[in-house]
Amino acid sequence: MDLALLLCSYLLWCPLEILAISAVLRVGARRYPLVLSYLVATFLGAVAQVPATWAYFEHRRPNGSGYVHLYWLNEGITDILIFAVVITFIYRATSGLATRRTVRRSLGVGSLLYVGVSFLIHYQSDVALGMWMTPWTRDITFCAAILDLALWAILIGARSSDSRLLMLSGGMGVMFCGMAIGESFKTIAIHYQSHPIVVVGNAVEQIGNIVFLYVWWQTFRREASERVTAPLATKPAVLPE
Repeated sequence: MDLALLLCSYLLWCPLEILAISAVLRVGARRYPLVLSYLVATFLGAVAQVPATWAYFEHRRPNGSGYVHLYWLNEGITDILIFAVVITFIYRATSGLATRRTVRRSLGVGSLLYVGVSFLIHYQSDVALGMWMTPWTRDITFCAAILDLALWAILIGARSSDSRLLMLSGGMGVMFCGMAIGESFKTIAIHYQSHPIVVVGNAVEQIGNIVFLYVWWQTFRREASERVTAPLATKPAVLPE
């Protein structure tokens, strides 16, 4: 069951990840540098973990502590990147506010303090890496989800909201919701010692991630198409002599 779920998720996730990266590149890497960095980091991280994941399903122990460090390195980088993506989207959403400078400075300083203080609270050099990385990355993801919800509220309340930004924010909201529900199922599974509940939790997380990638791919694909057709629409017609 676990292997079937993994294979199905990879068959859906990998093409969507590649399509989303391709769409962002068509729009322009300079326009969405953090988005592109996040998508590339998640893709490379998943590819790097394939051998260890396959070893697990073959009931073989992954290659020592290298796999553990690789997993948590990827987890830390991707969580910080998606956190930064949410912040940049809020920057863009508040560009029309009169108090945008105050909002942006407060958000920037507050975000750095939050990540740094959370790291100092949870970091322990004398315990296993996952023991302190788990709560730290959980705090980052939780804060990113709250900020994404605030971004959604800002966009909904704006008179001239950016529909594209609204879709990107909604896609992240689906992913964060899937992660929260999936983790809840896993917590229940630990209490009842139930592996099927773990499978359900993993499935919910994968579905949320796949929907998120699909929404982002469609949004960036449409923006890329608009950028291609816009110059053609404004080009003056050439009359025959």
